[in-house]
Amino acid sequence: MTAIRAGAWRSLIAPGLASLVALCILIGLGVWQVERKAWKEGLITRIVSQSKAEPVAPPAAAAWDPAAEEFRHVRIAGHFLNDKETLVHGLAAGETPGRALQGYYVITPFVRDGGGTVLVNRGFVPTELKRQDDRKAGLIDGETTVTGILRASEPRGMFVPEPDPARGEWFNRDVPGIAAARQLTDVAPYLVEADAVPGQTTWPRGGQLRVDLPNNHLQYAFTWFGIAACLVGVFSVYAWRRLHEPADDPAPALTRKD
Repeated sequence: MTAIRAGAWRSLIAPGLASLVALCILIGLGVWQVERKAWKEGLITRIVSQSKAEPVAPPAAAAWDPAAEEFRHVRIAGHFLNDKETLVHGLAAGETPGRALQGYYVITPFVRDGGGTVLVNRGFVPTELKRQDDRKAGLIDGETTVTGILRASEPRGMFVPEPDPARGEWFNRDVPGIAAARQLTDVAPYLVEADAVPGQTTWPRGGQLRVDLPNNHLQYAFTWFGIAACLVGVFSVYAWRRLHEPADDPAPALTRKD
C-alpha cells in the first residue's frame, strides 16, 4: 500500500471546506423537500376533503382567509346579472384525450339573497358560442341556487397578457378588476367555480375545476440527497489520490566539472 505523502493533508483543507459547505447545503435542501412533502400532503388532504364536503355558506368578505377557505364547497342563493357577464379566455378538456378546447369562462355576477355580490364562474363555452345570443338556452333567470368551489382571485402571471376591459378581453379571473370594470359594488373578494350539472346539454358547463395538486417533493429530496452522496464519493476519491500520490522527485543536483 502506498504510504501517505508527508504534508498532503494541507492540500485538502481548502477543497475539504468547500465540499463540506456544499454538502451541508445539499443535505439541507433534501431535508427541506421532505418537510415540504409532509406539508403538501396535509394541504392536499385538506383541499380534497373541503371540495368534496357538503356545501356550506361562504364566509363573509371580512372573514375571507384564502389559506383556510379556498377550495371549500359552498352554496349560495340569489339571482344572476346576465347582462354583466364577463368572458375570460381559457381552455377546457375536449372529448378527445390530449386535445383541449379553446373558448371562454363565463364569469357572471350573482346577487345573493342576503345582500352582496359574488362572481360566479358558470363554466366554459367554446369560441363559437362566445355571443350570449347563441347560448340563450343556458341562461338562468330569476331566483336560483348555485353550488361550487371557492377560489381566490387569480393573479396575472408573467406571460399572461394584460386585460383590455374596454374591449372585454380578459385572460385571468381577476375578481377586483372585473368587478371594477362592470361597476359592481359590495363584491366578495373570492370567486365561486360552479359545479357541473348532471346531464346538462346547454352552455356554459361548470365543473371545470380539477383539484389535482402535484406532489413531487420526495423525488426532489432523493435528487438532493443523491447529489450529496455523489459529492462525498467524488471528494473521497480525490482525497485518496492526493494523499497517496508519489512525491515529486527532487531535481538532480548540478555538478561542476573542472
